[in-house]
Amino acid sequence: MSKPSNQNLLFGLPVIVAALGYFVDIYDLLLFGIVRVPSLKDLGLSDQEVSTIGASIISWQMGGLLIGGILWGVLGDKKGRLSVLFGSIITYSIANILCGFIQDTSFLPATDLYKYLRFIAGVGLAGELGAGITLVSEILPKELRAIGTSLVAGIGLLGAVVAYFTVEVFGDWRIAYFVGGGLGFGLLLLRVGVVESGMFKGLSSQKHVAKGDFFSFFTNWERFKRYIKCIGIGLPTWFVIGILATFGNEFGKAFGIEEPIKPGLAIMWCYVGLAIGDLSSGFISHYFHSRKKAVALLMAFSGVFSIIYLFAGVKTAFALYSLCVLMGFGIGYWAMFVTIGAEQFGTNLRATAATTIPNMVRGMVIIMTMLFTGFKLGTLDVFGWFQLTVPQLGVIGAGTLVGVLSYFLGFYSTLTVPETHGKDLDFVEE
Repeated sequence: MSKPSNQNLLFGLPVIVAALGYFVDIYDLLLFGIVRVPSLKDLGLSDQEVSTIGASIISWQMGGLLIGGILWGVLGDKKGRLSVLFGSIITYSIANILCGFIQDTSFLPATDLYKYLRFIAGVGLAGELGAGITLVSEILPKELRAIGTSLVAGIGLLGAVVAYFTVEVFGDWRIAYFVGGGLGFGLLLLRVGVVESGMFKGLSSQKHVAKGDFFSFFTNWERFKRYIKCIGIGLPTWFVIGILATFGNEFGKAFGIEEPIKPGLAIMWCYVGLAIGDLSSGFISHYFHSRKKAVALLMAFSGVFSIIYLFAGVKTAFALYSLCVLMGFGIGYWAMFVTIGAEQFGTNLRATAATTIPNMVRGMVIIMTMLFTGFKLGTLDVFGWFQLTVPQLGVIGAGTLVGVLSYFLGFYSTLTVPETHGKDLDFVEE
C-alpha cells in the first residue's frame, strides 16, 4: 500500500477536525470580549461598571482556563487525546448556551452568574487547542508538523471573525452565545471519525511510565526551566489581545480619537491578522528550519507595531484597527508557540504540557489586567486581598508597563529555550 501524500496528510480528518474544533474554541473564547460592552450595558451597568466588572469577568474566565488547562492536560496524557476533545467541548458548549439566558435571579445577581458561567466556559475551553495540537503533532511526520499545526490555528482563529459578525448580524449578544453552544455540539458529530494518536496508544501499554504528572514539571530543574520558558514565549500574544485590543475603547479615548472604538471590532481585526500570521508561521519555520527564528521574527514585528500603537499619536479609528491587524499578524506565532511546548516534552507529558502552557499564558491575563487597571488608576488591587498605592500612569503608561514586562520575558524565553525543529517526538520523560 502506498504512503499517503503530504497533501492528504495535511488535509486529513484529524487536521480538519482539530482546525474546526479550534475555530469553535476561539469563537467561544473571544465572544465575551466582543459582547462585553453591549451585554453588560443590557444588564444595567454604568460605563465605569462595564470597565471594572468586565475586567473581573475576563479574569474569572481566564482563571477557568488556568484550572482547566491542568485538568484536561492531565486527562489527555492519562486517558487519551480524544477524551479531552469530547469532554471539553461538552463543558464549554453547555456553559455558553446558559450565558444566553443570564438575568438577575433570587439567589444571584446577573453579573455574579455571568462570572461563574464564564469560569465554567473557561474550564471547558482550556482543553481544545492543546489536545488538538498534540494529536496533530503526533500523527503528522516531523517535516510537516509546523505546517499542520499552523493550518489548525490559522483556520481556527477565524472563529473570532465569525463571532464578531454573528453579533453584528443578529444584533443580540444572547443569540451569539446560543450559536456558539450549537456549533460546539455540531462539532461533536465530526469527532466520531477521528482516531487516537499512535504514539499515545503505544505509550498506554507501558504501565511503568508515569503519565500526566503535572507536578513533574516542578520536580526537575531542567524540565522546570523548559516549562517556564515555554510560558514566557506566549506572553506578548495575550498582551496584544487582552490589553491593547480588549481595552481598545479606553486607548481610543486616551489617544483623543473622536469616533468611539468598539473593543469587539478591535479584537476581530487583531484575529484577522493573527490568523494570517499563524498560517505564515509554519512556512517561516519550515524555511528557516527553526522554530525559534520564526517566533523571534514575528515577536519583533508585533513589538514594533505595539510601540507605534502606543506612541505614534493614532488619531483615527481606521488607524487603530489597522494597527490591530498588524499587531495580530506579529503575534501569529501562537500555533508555533503551542507546538514548541508540545515538542519540548515526552509523550507521557506532552498533552499536559501542550494544554497547560497556553492556558497558563491566558491565565497571566489576570495579572496583566490587574497591573493595567492598578497603574491606570493609581491603586493596585491584589486579587481582592489588599490594595497598594502605585504611580498613576494613565491608560497609555499602564499599557506600556505591562507591554515592556511581556516582551522582555517573551524575547528572553524565545532566545534561550531549546530548538525543536525536526525533533523526534517518540520519547518519554523519565
